[in-house]
Amino acid sequence: MLLLGGPAADAAEVEQREVLQVSPLAGFQHHAGLALFALMNVGDRLTLRRESDNPYDAKAVRVEWHGTQIGYAPRADNVDLARLMDRGTLVEARILHLQQSRDPWKRVLIEIYLVPTK
Repeated sequence: MLLLGGPAADAAEVEQREVLQVSPLAGFQHHAGLALFALMNVGDRLTLRRESDNPYDAKAVRVEWHGTQIGYAPRADNVDLARLMDRGTLVEARILHLQQSRDPWKRVLIEIYLVPTK
């Protein structure tokens, strides 16, 4: 799948990414996401971190924006993602869509993809 980079990327720059999943960001309302929402942009890179010791979900994958936690990959979608990360597969994410909404599941849509090997 070919995707253009984010708004700050040069329009001529095209990256090839293998997309693993597109999901709403879970837990956005419980973390720093609300305070940071106005600063976020479509295309912003997100960091994924495994939380195998998470007391609520052993397959938890934490999502960070500029080093601050803004939520999690949804529990319903994290089993394969956690398995890949546990095996050492490099994955990244980016903001695919932002929307002002009362429904926290509609505020941030993320795209998770494999890091291209060189």
